[in-house]
Amino acid sequence: MKTNGGRLGIRALEVVAAQRWRRMAQKKYLQAKLTQFLREDRIQLWKPPYTDENKEVGLALKDLAKKYSDKLDCCENEVEKIIEEIRCKAIERGTGNENYKTTGIATIEVFLPPRLRKDRKNLLETRLHITGGELRSKIAETFGFQENYIKIVINKKQLQLGKALEEQGVTHNVKAMVLELKQSEEDARKNFQVEEEEQNEAELKEKRIQRTKRGLEILAERGEMVDSESTPYLDIANQTGRSIQIPPAERKALTLAMGYHEKGRAFLKRKEYGIALPCLLDADKYFCQCCRELLDTVDNYAVLQLDIVWCYFRLEQLECLDDAEKKLDLAQKCFKNCYGENHQRLVHIKGNCGKEKVLFLRLYLLQGIRNYHSGNGEEAREYLNKARQLFKELHIDPSKVHNLLQLGFTAQEARLGLRACDGNVDHAATHIANRREELAQIRREEKEKKRRRLENINSLKGMGYSTHAAKQALQQASGNLDAALKILLSNPQMWWLNDSNAETNNHQERPSQKNIDQLVYMGFDTAAAEAALRVFRGNLQLAAQTLAHNGGSLPTDLQLAAEDSPSTPTTSPSDSAGTSSASTDDDMETEAINEILEDIPEHEEDYLDSTLEDEEIIIAEYLSYVENIKSATKEN
Repeated sequence: MKTNGGRLGIRALEVVAAQRWRRMAQKKYLQAKLTQFLREDRIQLWKPPYTDENKEVGLALKDLAKKYSDKLDCCENEVEKIIEEIRCKAIERGTGNENYKTTGIATIEVFLPPRLRKDRKNLLETRLHITGGELRSKIAETFGFQENYIKIVINKKQLQLGKALEEQGVTHNVKAMVLELKQSEEDARKNFQVEEEEQNEAELKEKRIQRTKRGLEILAERGEMVDSESTPYLDIANQTGRSIQIPPAERKALTLAMGYHEKGRAFLKRKEYGIALPCLLDADKYFCQCCRELLDTVDNYAVLQLDIVWCYFRLEQLECLDDAEKKLDLAQKCFKNCYGENHQRLVHIKGNCGKEKVLFLRLYLLQGIRNYHSGNGEEAREYLNKARQLFKELHIDPSKVHNLLQLGFTAQEARLGLRACDGNVDHAATHIANRREELAQIRREEKEKKRRRLENINSLKGMGYSTHAAKQALQQASGNLDAALKILLSNPQMWWLNDSNAETNNHQERPSQKNIDQLVYMGFDTAAAEAALRVFRGNLQLAAQTLAHNGGSLPTDLQLAAEDSPSTPTTSPSDSAGTSSASTDDDMETEAINEILEDIPEHEEDYLDSTLEDEEIIIAEYLSYVENIKSATKEN
């Protein structure tokens, strides 16, 4: 009985949520259409005859509601109610603008989580010199949140608590979205949850977000030449799975962007949209630090734009995303640049484009939703029908997936293989097997390349060069060891400036007399020998190579460094610090990294795999909305 009652309760909640969503979507459509009509007819609702001298509603508004309700074949009372809301918002905005001009007090429109949303607008007045933390406190106090368990998103960026609002681009009439990490105490009681458990859950979510940031920063700092067998790091590969070389300046930004995106996608899969959105917005921030040419040649940036708009949609906060249309257009443009016109470049690289059609289904669906919410019924219908057609093409017979599972393939491989092969089971099996072998071969080749790079780094380190210098020289030399050595000999300052322990360079002991004598025996001047050994911290081989390469003297910049170096050793108090705190830091770093790696999918095409269950429901819902518009138009 309890189980049945629980299921019935869940179904009832789902029905209520669906009904609320339908009402909200239809209301947004009506608001958008009425706003269009008002603009076309150049009607200013805040002026007479629609508003009197006391800012109360005028009699003419009823006639306007009658006119537009006939045009839309809608309930006159409903139309009048929405027009009155538009009028009140216009007056509030005008009053706020005047107030801002005279007092400097800005108005912020606050968008609350769905459970707290009401028909009326949520406005908050504030000065812009306060910090993000102070604004968060105000929002928490005004709307009944616990301050530490909410995040604020403004202008598609997470609000920074320590910075002033004006420094973060917050302006008058800006929109602020509240992401909730913890439900209210009232809701906790309704759901029979203990407050302490709820609070712990929120704290865990916040810690997960902080660990995500720390783990990604660590992985991004690690170069591609570490030993991947013992030290995890993030690799960047092309559409075939092969590693690609990227300039160091952009590599870190791209690594962080892709890492945050993968973490955000992991939260999306778990339907934790409130935690996913900050990760996705951080990914967008780092992608914007990469050059335009790079973003136009990979599909990651396009997929991210879809994920951001999807996340706003699932949070029922599309109105907070003023540039949803721009993001979707950008995604479409990036797909075209990356895949080629009619996907010919994609077909050339992969042999098919069946799997990537999932991305276009999501794109068309979101374009349909955005157009519907903007009052563009015909455009919405067109995009939704395109999405429905793609869904029919991509829908997979469960029995075919079962057949491939019986052959030892995973469900993910089965879905991707069947979509790549237009649903043919035999072709899909061959495709999956070939792809497995191809990836295994690529991994073997990449492993060998990494092994050779590590050998070259160790060879240069054996000559006395630092890891940083070795990596930099090998990169400039495209991996050629002899060329890298010539670069280092021609630029000895690379060793000095890029050493990981550069801070110790100014605290050197006087070189040993034995090493000085050896360099003098080789024919070098005593002063030059001592200076070279001091700069290279007693490394005889490097000192000799540099002096020989430069005609018996140090380059000018290294001579100055040698003059600045004291001849007596200096020890830092921190050198003898205990290992306990270091061990704890290592454990925390390992935990942060492991949490990142857990959410990075093993399959390189994971982002193309979807059951399309959510998409199927949403396509049907929105098509029913636009069909209602069509029916009403025909009746007119």
